[in-house]
Amino acid sequence: MLDSDLAALYETETKKLKQQVRRNESRFPEDFMFELTKEEKQELITNNPRLEKLKYSPVTPMVFTEQGVAMLSSVLTTERAVQINVGIMRAFAHYRTLLLENKELRKEIKKLDQKMNKGFKYVLVRFDEMQEKPIPPRNPIGFKSSEKNSD
Repeated sequence: MLDSDLAALYETETKKLKQQVRRNESRFPEDFMFELTKEEKQELITNNPRLEKLKYSPVTPMVFTEQGVAMLSSVLTTERAVQINVGIMRAFAHYRTLLLENKELRKEIKKLDQKMNKGFKYVLVRFDEMQEKPIPPRNPIGFKSSEKNSD
């Protein structure tokens, strides 16, 4: 999500949101938040008319992943951010409780995890096999001219 959208969600100004992120840089590694380049910003504006207002902004937007959105709710001090952060903490606690109490669900998750690991291993083995096989030379496609030197 873009910083401006999150500022609206958390009921604060984009400038204040960015200030808090800069003050808490260690809480926002690259997999939580990144800043767009000028080229990425231009492409985003071109492909999304909703973001036309960014065209006139001299600063590049920050983009937040799911984890970054959650972390942002813990560093902002607006009432809305506090409510969202409390909701996130309650959801995690509820999820943990469900997993601890429901043995059947835990078994299903473990089975699914094992199945996924098996599938990934299969794909990696096939990928390695493809890398090991040499690609045979092919005949070129297209117009063939006969080059005869007539000196």
